[in-house]
Amino acid sequence: MSSSARKHASGGVAGDQPPVPEPSFAERARTLVYLGGIGSLSTQSRKQPGFPFGSVMPYAQDERGRPIFLISTMAMHTQNLQADPRASLLVTQHHGEGDPLGTSRVTLIGNVGPVEQSETAAVRKLYLAGYPNSKHWVDFEDFSFYRMEVIDVYYVGGFGVMGWVAASDYSEAQPDPLADAAAEIIRHMNADHKDALGLLAREFAGIDAQEAAMTSVDRLGFHLRLKTRDGIRGSRIAFLHEVRNPVETRKVLVEMVQRARQRSETV
Repeated sequence: MSSSARKHASGGVAGDQPPVPEPSFAERARTLVYLGGIGSLSTQSRKQPGFPFGSVMPYAQDERGRPIFLISTMAMHTQNLQADPRASLLVTQHHGEGDPLGTSRVTLIGNVGPVEQSETAAVRKLYLAGYPNSKHWVDFEDFSFYRMEVIDVYYVGGFGVMGWVAASDYSEAQPDPLADAAAEIIRHMNADHKDALGLLAREFAGIDAQEAAMTSVDRLGFHLRLKTRDGIRGSRIAFLHEVRNPVETRKVLVEMVQRARQRSETV
């Protein structure tokens, strides 16, 4: 793991508290790319040399997290890539309320080139699984599959959370096991268990909050946005143990709430 990824892989709730475990930047970057499905591809402009040319770009990804594009020779970005393969792909977290600059984003930097003929069948299957409508044009003569060979990664997790990730760390990492279920877990906790979140904030983070909302969840823990008398605060709380699926997540949250209630009753 790169030093920059390690540096930001944990955070504490207070100066005298031990760091709260968090996924590495490499894991977070892989998770964001896994969930994204569409990004902004910047290529080197042929018409205006030295200037980047941005394009909205759907993508699939292979087992190493390398983006795969289905693009036409008529597209300007394809013509740019044929002249110069250097490019970047920006993928951002889908956000609702709140400041978009406080959400996660990742920039993949690399060289984009045609997929080898021997790999086309496998790549075609992978891409169609994510974009079934592309079956209507995938076999057109002017469309081809391209893939980015990632050489560097820059991850931003929100305000003050950022760093470079080595390409090798990125390719070896895996998306978080809760990636597909996280949105529903967050929705459920915020809709049905607000009091429990406030209790967890008080007993596990030492923060008395008037309101508490879960903003993210992963295999190691979760983040809360807390409304306190002193304003809005953020806090991360670690699970009692690592989880691998929604069932395990529910069980550990129930156990943590039970422990928190026992603590509060003995005070």
